[in-house]
Amino acid sequence: QVNFVVCQLFALLAAIWFRTYLHSSKTSPFIRHVVATLLGLYLALFCFGWYALHFVIQSGISYYIMIIIGVENMHKYCFVFALGYLTVCQITRVYIFDYGQYSADFSGPMMIITQKITSLAFEIHDGMFRKNEDLTPSQRCLAVRRMPSLLEYLSYNCNFMGILAGPLCSYKDYITFIEGRSYQLQQSEANGKEDTKYEQTDPSPNIAVAQKLLICGLSLLFHMTITKTLPVEYNIDENFRATASWPVRLFYLYVSLMAARPKYYFAWTLADAINNAAGFGFRGYDKNGVTHWDLISNLRIQQIEFSTSFKMFLDNWNIQTALWLKRVCYERATFSPTIQTFILSAIWHGVYPGYYLTFLTGVLMTLAARAIRNNIRHYFVESPAVKLCYDIITWMATQVAISYTVVPFVLLSVKPSFTFYSSCYFCLHIASIMVLLVFPLKRTQKGSKKRESIQPVWSKKLEEENLLQKNSYSTTNNSFSQKEEITCRYQALKQ
Repeated sequence: QVNFVVCQLFALLAAIWFRTYLHSSKTSPFIRHVVATLLGLYLALFCFGWYALHFVIQSGISYYIMIIIGVENMHKYCFVFALGYLTVCQITRVYIFDYGQYSADFSGPMMIITQKITSLAFEIHDGMFRKNEDLTPSQRCLAVRRMPSLLEYLSYNCNFMGILAGPLCSYKDYITFIEGRSYQLQQSEANGKEDTKYEQTDPSPNIAVAQKLLICGLSLLFHMTITKTLPVEYNIDENFRATASWPVRLFYLYVSLMAARPKYYFAWTLADAINNAAGFGFRGYDKNGVTHWDLISNLRIQQIEFSTSFKMFLDNWNIQTALWLKRVCYERATFSPTIQTFILSAIWHGVYPGYYLTFLTGVLMTLAARAIRNNIRHYFVESPAVKLCYDIITWMATQVAISYTVVPFVLLSVKPSFTFYSSCYFCLHIASIMVLLVFPLKRTQKGSKKRESIQPVWSKKLEEENLLQKNSYSTTNNSFSQKEEITCRYQALKQ
């Protein structure tokens, strides 16, 4: 963990140097690719030793599969190989060397590389094999129209900005950054008329980086002072379960899981700051000319802590992974996309039984929450006072449901996880099943219309500010003209 933090701080300094002295206006893309790749492999070697060879092996074999299989089926073979290789490494790491330890391990970066390998394979398949009219708007915008070179591929997978903690970014966004190609982002008013155009002129990321480093500092301070005093394991302590009342146990469940989140806030926000410091992650200007450096951000803390639905929490937690799951699984699944997506997420996370318990529970919670929201929400949104009460109740229910669901994710093993669930009499599992038996899953027309226009009271302003942030996709590619790029990105953002 110390190596990880030291390497990330070094990467932050390297990112500032990269943006200053190897700027795209001063240096060729070839040099930028080479330097980004070598720095990334050096950090991996320093942090993980010769285990870092797994990163090169996984990337190299995947690239070879892409070349020899062809664009028609390479996405399937790359998906199976990359996920299989990751799983083998996770099994070896967990059950042979280091069961139950949270120390930084080489399978962490491999999880990000696996995302990149699979997402790029699907994007190339979409761009070079499938017909344009068969693609969804997001797939059309992300589609890659030419095969990347080996250097571009390694640079994308192993660059120093994202090799240790990500986040995932689209291949087209990364190539656009390396090549320094600018674009214009059109903003539109509600009536559809074009508003002012703002030219991307290499804006400074300094303010965004400083803000994110401040969040990192606060998250680290919270983790080092509060988190250790509120261990999740105390939820299954025999004395605590025997003596504490239900309200006390419920409250401790919530605060202990809330206290477990800052370490993720620290790692993901620092990774985002590193990319921004290098000049990567600029999403564009809003209609007022304000810059947004959240193209590849992985979380929105305020919306996580004040989520009023299971979906709202998942949409704002580990955002890039959620988008990856959506793009490679949910949108392409032929049956039960929710179940398939949760299973893929469990396999990708690792081989601890607690992960599978969490994600299988998550399937129940997600379906039950969707059924409740679609069938009863529209009865509580007419009056602002009633709506506020509804938001408060759903916030409390969401936080308890999330905490209940992710306890096995922290405890990892089967026995303590079942100890916790049995001490709660599997109450939320039973409640979710009963909800699914009572309420239809199919969205009602009235409920659908209400959901499109109503937002939680306390998050309305934040939602408006981040309207363009959700599902923001890259659009720049060598085979597109400047005008096509702008139109494609804007349509994806609207979607």
